[in-house]
Order: sequence, then C-alpha cells, then structure tokens
Amino acid sequence: MVAPIPRDTINSQATVHAANAVVMVPPIDFKFNVETSADNEFQKSLALSDAEIRNKALNEFYDMVELLRSHGVNVTVMDYSSEQGETPDAVFPNNWFSTSITGDIYLFPMACENRRREVRSDTLVKALRESGFKAPKVHSLGDLHAPKTFLESTGVMIMDHANSTVYAALSVRCDRDLLQQYVNRAGFKEVIYFDTRMSSGSPVYHTNVMMAVGEGFAVICDEIIEEFERRRVLNSLQKTKDVISISEKQMGQFCGNILQLQNRKGERLIAMSLSAYNAFTLEQKRVLRQHGKLVPIDVSTIETIGGGSVRCMLGENFLPR
Repeated sequence: MVAPIPRDTINSQATVHAANAVVMVPPIDFKFNVETSADNEFQKSLALSDAEIRNKALNEFYDMVELLRSHGVNVTVMDYSSEQGETPDAVFPNNWFSTSITGDIYLFPMACENRRREVRSDTLVKALRESGFKAPKVHSLGDLHAPKTFLESTGVMIMDHANSTVYAALSVRCDRDLLQQYVNRAGFKEVIYFDTRMSSGSPVYHTNVMMAVGEGFAVICDEIIEEFERRRVLNSLQKTKDVISISEKQMGQFCGNILQLQNRKGERLIAMSLSAYNAFTLEQKRVLRQHGKLVPIDVSTIETIGGGSVRCMLGENFLPR
C-alpha cells in the first residue's frame, strides 16, 4: 500500500553520489505518444508501423541492458503487462519514481493521463526484492491518480547528491510547491529553480534534457535560461563542478540527457546516447572523460519517437541490499 510521505521524515544527505544499480522497463507498448507531444518538442514521428517501431525499440532496449551489464552496472528489468491500458512511454521510468539510500521510494504525479498508468509500485517493489534489494518504504507525493499539479521526478529534478542540491526548470510538469515539498521532505539542503525559454518560445519540458549533474561535472544548456537566473545557476555549479555548456542544437541531440553511474568495482561511467556522443565536441568529451568512461548507446528509435534518451530510460537505484 502506498503511504503519504510522513511530515517528520527527513532523509540524510546521500553519501553515494553515483548509482551502481538501475531499473529499466522494456518498451512493450512503445509508440508515438500524442498526449505528451503537446509540450515535448523533441518527439518526432517516423514512417514506420507500430509493430516495426516496437521491434526496433525492444532491440535497442535489450542491447542497452546487455551493454550496461557488461560494464558492471546492476540492471533490474521491471517487466509488466498492458492489462491496465497501454503505456507508450513506460520505457522512461525515471519520471514516476526515485529512490534513496535510506531505503525509500518516492512516487510522483504525472502530467499525462496515459503516463499515470506506469505507476505500479507493487510491481516495482517485487522486481527490486527479486534483484536482492531490501524491501523499500513507499511514499507518494501529491495525488497520483487525478493530480492537478505535477512533479515528474528526476525528469524535472536534477539532483546534485554531492552538494545536497536540486536544480529544476519550472514547467507544467514541474510545480514549484510540490518541488519544494519534496526537497524539504527528502532532506536536500537547497533547491535552485529557474525558467527556460527555447527558440520556439516554449519552456523545456523536462530539466533532464537540458542538464545533467555528476559528482564533479555538469552539462547544461544555459543559453535557454532567462539571463538574470542564468548567472545564479552557473555560479552554483561552478563552485564544485567542471561546467560544460551545450548549445540548444546539442540539447536537441540529447547531450544534456546523460547520467553518471558507477560499476561494481566503483569505476565511474557516463551513459549517453550515440547521437549525444557524436554531438559533443572533442574538447567536451575530453572534459567528460575526466569524470568517467563514456558509454555511448544507440537508442535512436526510442529517442526520436519518445523525445527522451538514455538518462530517461534509467531509474537510479540507491536502495541498500
């Protein structure tokens, strides 16, 4: 049973800054999601049948699972049926839950109705327990079934665990009050939120397509942040990070949608799509390599049609074994 987050529960600052385990969900219903396309400008349709799209997406997914495992990352595949209705974006689980080293799972309210079907805490807990992790405490933030405001987990919140700070681009999918509520209850020391404006005039739909933060680096498309807020964000990051600024064009190639992980040996990895890898400059890749081995993954079908990439496909698992 899902319980509300206790008001007196404050999690300690995470001492593990890069996850060595992830949760992934196969794209069994994957297709162009009309509902999410209303504010996701990264989605593009392809002249393929739904069956062809799903076959390509499934091949990319399982290739990614195998590649991550070959690099020593623990991958839990959370497989579930479509009995509760189609879930075209289930391959992006990081938008509806997050985990903590204290043994907590937080569930978040999603903006699109067909994405709310993805929130299956019992299935998630079962998969994690079968993978050898301790049974977590499950907390909900806001109304998961008929929400009026939304907070799409690590899609909209970029967590700097090393400095106990959350960065967030405000949008329909990132409500400021829910954001502050989560930050307070999860024990983060600071939240830095800001407005964005792409060349289309719209805000970016998820912070994690424009920004990634690792232990010692940050990638950010700062040119789309309103100028008076941009300095504040960059000043905060530059205190402890090597900051890599990417252009809006590079953002469109998912250079901001990357994730630092560690393997079973404690070695750092930076997972990214092949398109992001090819879009980074040689100098940008040189800086990134100082913080981990670059692991490019071909998910071109998923990122083209889904409008999300490698980072969106990875639900970080910080739970204790």
